[in-house]
Amino acid sequence: MYSVTRSLRGCRPRWVPVTTRMISSASPLSAQVAPSDPHGTTGQICNWVKSVGLEHIPEEIRTRTKYLILDGIGCALVGAKLPWSRTATSALLKMDGPGDCTLFGWDRRVNTLNAALLNSTFIQGFELDDVHADAPWHANSIILPSLFAAIEHAGEEESSCPTFNGESFLLSTIVGFEIGSRVGHALHGPEMLSRGWHSGAVFGPPAAAVAVSKLLDLPPDQTEDAIGLACTQACGLMSAQYESMSKRMQHGFAARNGLFSALMAKECYTGIDKVFERPYGGYLSTFGQGSSHDPTFLLDKLTDGLGKSWRGLEGIKVKPYASMIATHSPIDCIAALQEKHPESFKDPTTIRKVTIEQSKAPHAHGGQEVQRPLNAVGAQMSTRYTAATQLLDRAVLMDQFGAANLDRENLWDLVDKVDCVWNPELDDKSAWYTRVTVDFESRPSLVEEAAQPSTYGQPLSNEGIRKKWVMLADSVMDAKRRDAIESLVLDLDNVGDVAEIVQLLSPEVSDPIGACAA
Repeated sequence: MYSVTRSLRGCRPRWVPVTTRMISSASPLSAQVAPSDPHGTTGQICNWVKSVGLEHIPEEIRTRTKYLILDGIGCALVGAKLPWSRTATSALLKMDGPGDCTLFGWDRRVNTLNAALLNSTFIQGFELDDVHADAPWHANSIILPSLFAAIEHAGEEESSCPTFNGESFLLSTIVGFEIGSRVGHALHGPEMLSRGWHSGAVFGPPAAAVAVSKLLDLPPDQTEDAIGLACTQACGLMSAQYESMSKRMQHGFAARNGLFSALMAKECYTGIDKVFERPYGGYLSTFGQGSSHDPTFLLDKLTDGLGKSWRGLEGIKVKPYASMIATHSPIDCIAALQEKHPESFKDPTTIRKVTIEQSKAPHAHGGQEVQRPLNAVGAQMSTRYTAATQLLDRAVLMDQFGAANLDRENLWDLVDKVDCVWNPELDDKSAWYTRVTVDFESRPSLVEEAAQPSTYGQPLSNEGIRKKWVMLADSVMDAKRRDAIESLVLDLDNVGDVAEIVQLLSPEVSDPIGACAA
């Protein structure tokens, strides 16, 4: 026996077993089409995405999310005119031409999917964006571009030109942030990096899909389709970190694919049902293959405390350094030693050797050997290079990766003295444990340890994020525009039309560091 569903929303009929896709009469979702298994993991997520309102979100979570959004916008505008961003933009404009959606910082418009792809690439453009503490992904680069593109796409598609207010944008962002982080937890977080996956590019597509589904007010069954379509497009290889421009773009693939999936689902294109819990070819069962953990994935992490606990979103932190997260603990340790023992570090040429021991995931992510010439991507992904930069400049910010600074002789003398080692004993201490030993020519050796990066243990406060925003914005735009963006984002709940923010993101920005090695 079969039942036709989807007819309530004018979609084409879909023949499915009568036990699935039925309209629920026992829940608040009775006016909507239910997911294929309302009690399964995927179904529970879809029902929550549909039912959650801003009134269900604690005030501190709403406030923190606004500051995270501000940071993401700052990273996008700083990254918009960097060399690899210019290359990507030029290539896509040649392929597809102009469109209807805003390209941040360019005063140009591109098509919907390319807007998500490129604006995400800009956010990831200089390793300054957010990162999750124990489910490594860069949430802003996934969620913000997909939502902004979805808003402009809807405006072009609908004759009524729908308006999306700040409350709907904020709520959709929170939904995407929380689900994407939970997906990472379900796959044992940092272990995905140690197995060679670019974790955020894997976790990101379903996160973007649910965020856009929430924004467009899709019913639970279409949200399930969006998730299923997104999960089958999840991928990203961590070997992109070896000086490849594609490292900047892989979260963009996830943003684009999640947006694509939600827009297809809105038009009744069906995706994989129950994709998270499928034992054969399911998202978790497949990406869990090769895991050293038992079990290889944690299905319950997706829904435990969903709507009550915000551990997923609370794990999103903002970077203080312009480098990949695995480099942060070594930088922290060296900075701590420099502060404690200033005389020892007054002359870096007296350093004989620096040994950086780390647990498996951060060592695999950043401990590779590097050689001259090194471009900015390779430098930002290198523990050796960033450690030498901290030793020499006492800073790891944008200037350290400009063309003029990448090939300094005194810097490379220090790079050659840094040795990165995986110490299996540290795996039992924490996933990010780091020990730095500095040996000198004629002074006692110094040792500093860190269980996790300060990015995680001592995260930037909201005011710290605002100060970072000011620093980033001042490098690419005037103060009037900077203050207007900040005012709207931090008062997002009261913004009547998010198009006001988009209009401020559109005008051209400058290159923050001038010529920079690609």
